[in-house]
Amino acid sequence: MTPAAPLDPSLVPPAVRDADVEALAARYGTPLFVYDEDELRRRCRTYVAALGAGYVAYASKAFLCTAMAHLVADEGLHLDVATGGELHVALQAGFPPERLVVHGNNKSDDELDAALRAGAGRIVADSFDELERLEQRSAALHLTPTVLVRTTPGVEAHTHEYIETGTEDSKFGFTVTDGIALDAARRVAASPTLRFGGLHCHIGSQIQRLDPWDRAVAALAAVARQLDVPVAELNLGGGLGARYLVDDPTLDIGAYADALRQAITAHWPTRDPAPRLLVEPGRSIVAPCAVTLYRVGTVKKIPGIGTYVAVDGGMSDNPRPVLYGAGYEAYLPSRIGEPRPLRCRVVGKHCEQGDVIVADAALPAGVQRGDLLATPATGAYGYSMASNYNKVPRPAVVFLRDGAARVVVRRETPDDLVRLDVVGD
Repeated sequence: MTPAAPLDPSLVPPAVRDADVEALAARYGTPLFVYDEDELRRRCRTYVAALGAGYVAYASKAFLCTAMAHLVADEGLHLDVATGGELHVALQAGFPPERLVVHGNNKSDDELDAALRAGAGRIVADSFDELERLEQRSAALHLTPTVLVRTTPGVEAHTHEYIETGTEDSKFGFTVTDGIALDAARRVAASPTLRFGGLHCHIGSQIQRLDPWDRAVAALAAVARQLDVPVAELNLGGGLGARYLVDDPTLDIGAYADALRQAITAHWPTRDPAPRLLVEPGRSIVAPCAVTLYRVGTVKKIPGIGTYVAVDGGMSDNPRPVLYGAGYEAYLPSRIGEPRPLRCRVVGKHCEQGDVIVADAALPAGVQRGDLLATPATGAYGYSMASNYNKVPRPAVVFLRDGAARVVVRRETPDDLVRLDVVGD
């Protein structure tokens, strides 16, 4: 597709395409995250259809609020939480604790205790220090949690280095080299206070190829082959990519599930029954289901350089372009079917030259102050990574379903910016 062509409408979730987004922006303000709730549910169900109920854990770090926890529970998924804060939101939402998978490379004692007391279904161990503390705290509470051992299989996932987590030089997990992951698994299996649940790995995020998972399974199968107990569960994490740009591939969830099963069939020790397969998708569920609405404030044309289109948000509601050069499309909802001949840079309002939302945007000619501008595929790692940089209040989040909009996260107010301040003598 040429840059001047209209935006591929399939990048915009159906309910958002059909909505009066100008009315939404007028009612709820901008920036505004707008999610297609039916599309969220459809993508959850696609994963369940491909892998089975109880075999999919939504990775809450991609986007979590009370309404999202309710939706995940409704659709029968498990929930992956990585901090005490995510665990708290899940429990406050009434999420079934036996369907929680608790992650984190540096779990505090308080976080471990909270997970244990809640009755979390699985705790994914990340270090020997954590295993020691987990044994002590489980014994003190007279509990026997199910523990998975997170491994780093030494796999190149062909993604950005900041979101690649399966190589040996990683802060996560136990490396398979030198028998470290094997030692960790043996320790859990022999522990009187822990129940060995299986092996876990997560090789990265925004992965657009399936072959890295074959190599990961092969590495984990080599560990399983040396254990005296079978691996009941193999959790291969998440990482399946989402389509952000018109030229990005559309990745099929069914093909992904088939590739994982084929890898297990090819590599797992024949002496053992095949392990139960669990995955932890986040981005591939929520990213395609939302757009962010902005209002254009300034259009600045620099002779011989280019055009800057500044909007009323920026790196405070989507830091991904600044963090690791993530690419997005941009469009004007009122002119979505028009050609986009204007090459420009869509930027935010923050005091950083790097505050860029779309570095090489294509928009219709004649963009002006007051236009509503949208970026699609912002459902993952937008709101969840949002900040108050420059004391900008965080946006509201709206779910659309059956033509109706409901606020699931309210917009912050200026008073919220001083809510935690302590004023004294």
